[in-house]
Amino acid sequence: MRAVVQRVNWASVKVEGNIIGKIDRGLLVFLGVCDDDTKEDLVYLADKITGLRIFEDENGKMNLSLEDIKGEILIVSQFTLFGDCRKGKRPSFSQAGNPAYAEKIYEEFISYINKKNFNTQKGVFGADMKVELLNDGPVTMLLDSKKLF
Repeated sequence: MRAVVQRVNWASVKVEGNIIGKIDRGLLVFLGVCDDDTKEDLVYLADKITGLRIFEDENGKMNLSLEDIKGEILIVSQFTLFGDCRKGKRPSFSQAGNPAYAEKIYEEFISYINKKNFNTQKGVFGADMKVELLNDGPVTMLLDSKKLF
């Protein structure tokens, strides 16, 4: 499981011109799932994301987590995080999860985050989505549950 995590002042996601998810200060998470991802990957990544100390404290140091600031979280599925661009110029998506399995894990990930009592918003799995955000910093982190990077 992979995630691109962006610290944002606000973010929203639209499907067919309608806003379906919107947050204020918090994290925008683009989430990619592969077929060998398990409940352990889900828990590891969800706990890592919500506990990341990437918000500034009163001294301007990145020392606070989403939990600490009572921030919001917008989670958007993105299979292209498993795009392989090493050969040629057209990405291969053979490592991306089977859509039915990936959607199940995506929804379980959201349910797990919801249990932590955040204002959790989401995109629509498999839809053509338009995402808008104001990246704060900018701060962007790349995470992989297999710890490849």
